[in-house]
Amino acid sequence: MRRFFFLVLTLILTGFAVSVHSQINVDRVLANGRNALYFEDYILSIQYFNQVIRVKPYLPEPYLFRAMAKFNLDDYQGAENDATLCLERNPFLFYAYQCRGAARQSMGNYQGAIEDYQSALKIRQEDRQSLVNLGIAYLQSKNYDESEKTFDLLLKYQPRYSRAYMLRGAMFAEKGDTSRAFTDFEKAIDLDKYYAPSYAQRGLLYLQRSDYQGALEDFNQAIKIDDQNIGFFINRGLARYYLNDFRGAMSDYDQVITRDPQNLVARFNRGLLRAQVGDDNRAIDDFNEVIKQEPDNFMAIYNRAILKEQTGDYRGAQADLNTVLVEYPNFVPGFYYRSEIKRKMGDTKGADRDYWYAYDLEQNLRKEREKGKQVTGKEVLDSGAVADNKDIDKTREKSDKNIEKFNRLVVYDKDEQQQSRYKSELRGRVQDKQVKVDLISQFVITYYEKDEALRKYTHLDRLLEEYNNRMVLKLQLKITNNEAALTDDQAEFHFRSIDDYSLLIEKSEKKLDALFGRALDFMILQDLAEAQADLTRVIDLDSRFAMAYFDRAVVRYKQMELDSYNSGTSESTTGLSLNLQSGKKTVSGIPGAQYATTKIQETNPDTKKMYELDLIIKDYDSVLKMNPDFIYAYFNRGNMRCVQKDFRTAILDYNEAIKREPDFAEAYFNRGLSRLYLGDTQRGIEDLSKAGELGIVDAYNIIKRMSSE
Repeated sequence: MRRFFFLVLTLILTGFAVSVHSQINVDRVLANGRNALYFEDYILSIQYFNQVIRVKPYLPEPYLFRAMAKFNLDDYQGAENDATLCLERNPFLFYAYQCRGAARQSMGNYQGAIEDYQSALKIRQEDRQSLVNLGIAYLQSKNYDESEKTFDLLLKYQPRYSRAYMLRGAMFAEKGDTSRAFTDFEKAIDLDKYYAPSYAQRGLLYLQRSDYQGALEDFNQAIKIDDQNIGFFINRGLARYYLNDFRGAMSDYDQVITRDPQNLVARFNRGLLRAQVGDDNRAIDDFNEVIKQEPDNFMAIYNRAILKEQTGDYRGAQADLNTVLVEYPNFVPGFYYRSEIKRKMGDTKGADRDYWYAYDLEQNLRKEREKGKQVTGKEVLDSGAVADNKDIDKTREKSDKNIEKFNRLVVYDKDEQQQSRYKSELRGRVQDKQVKVDLISQFVITYYEKDEALRKYTHLDRLLEEYNNRMVLKLQLKITNNEAALTDDQAEFHFRSIDDYSLLIEKSEKKLDALFGRALDFMILQDLAEAQADLTRVIDLDSRFAMAYFDRAVVRYKQMELDSYNSGTSESTTGLSLNLQSGKKTVSGIPGAQYATTKIQETNPDTKKMYELDLIIKDYDSVLKMNPDFIYAYFNRGNMRCVQKDFRTAILDYNEAIKREPDFAEAYFNRGLSRLYLGDTQRGIEDLSKAGELGIVDAYNIIKRMSSE
């Protein structure tokens, strides 16, 4: 999953009108750009907005949409510039202030962000997102009083908004008011028992209070809800360590490193644990990796020096100590230790020199302390100065460089946690549905899929193989539900391809393949209306062209999604969750897979939606009538049955897909959700377990949640 921005959904719903008296159909190009933005094709969307800007540079809206696309590509400066251009053309656009504020906030310009959010709130004084971001910006700029006032105002407008309590609690914790922080975290948990950061934040407070059992219980709960956040495992490892559960702590750090081999906090902590249990060589391996990635990590270098001395590598230990003592010339224990090592190496003069130097240094530093000065391993500071000497009992944050804490486990850095948490508040999925349990989305016949997709779809139906073998298209077809966003070059290729196919269609009587190729180009470029029109023409010319029926069904559903969002009628926009029945229990709000665009509806579709769904299902019926072994048509049709809330029929479709492909993980996952919805808990969990076994790790999260209720 990549980066997303919370404004996109709202803007899509707004649907700005644009005049069309131009060289291009501005309405259509702008709509295609918004489609691309919705489906996370940010680079493609920028190309569309560029076209509008070239012919009508006075319009504010394309600058705003382009700003959002740039924001999602981490081009914060570009996003700020475009939002400014938008506001120069219309200074009353609420979303432009939000967008520019978020860009500025991401670049650390908190004052600029604050001014933008204040401008947005002058237009909509009760806007939740603006108040959230404003409160965070004040907190990031250490203005705790204004941050508190902002969250208080937010809670006045929305007294049951759990995130506001969690954020205000984080502010109190950073301010040092742990009592009020506890109260807010408990309120946040009471309002939303399935929001993991609230438990994790309270767990950190328990750690600070040395209530390690309380911390362990909170981190356990956070991990049950969200087992993808490695910070939870790191901090649970700390709680287990202080409860003398070394094996459990080691297991947590092993798990983090397995998922993220570059995680230095887990590497450092595991190195310390291995050293404590006498596993010196493997501890050295961990510190080697830390130092490889961070050559200036003097804590790791000092610990490695100790381990090298213990394993008889005196020369290596001395070299590491030399490095540390250059950086920390006041680190008395380091000089005493180097004296011991030199003595073991037979360097008596060098050993004596280090010993007496350390002795004299120790006396001099004691006198400085008696004068009221602050002494660190690096320097002597006046009494009014602030030393880098944060003193958290038994642990240190990664940013704490006090060498005297070399042997303390590292807590997941508060700044890193805040950065991660605040970024998640600033961003959101483009189509941010906020639905907790998602079906795995529909498959599509296309050209591209995401390289980072964990699962590749090797079950290529003979239908696609035979068509690819004819080599009538410019690229090879594949089937995937992990469509990739286009690069600039790919987008340009498909724009040109449309022109090429259009010439062939005009000149040739045998235009079937050209029409299909152009339809795919339109679909990939998110011009859904033209794609559907061309696919319909293909079907009119050849009623047995199964792939055209399949992709027309896919395009129709995409268009239905967009229409639903643009009209503001989609249930997904309200954040509804699937309520899964577990015996007498109802588990609401279970975080599910991150693959979905297909959502499970909570209310019956209206007449128009029912009609559209019927057309989509008829297209899949046609595919299966011609190709009864095409498993992806069964899968997609099952998804449409779920949208209709016809879960029993959906299960029959997933059954057919699994019967033909016993390792079809996605079908197991969706069948499992359907069975859970119907209250068939045992078989639902069995299906999710199978999906997890086949590679869909998010299935385990749902199983945990069902089992924990």
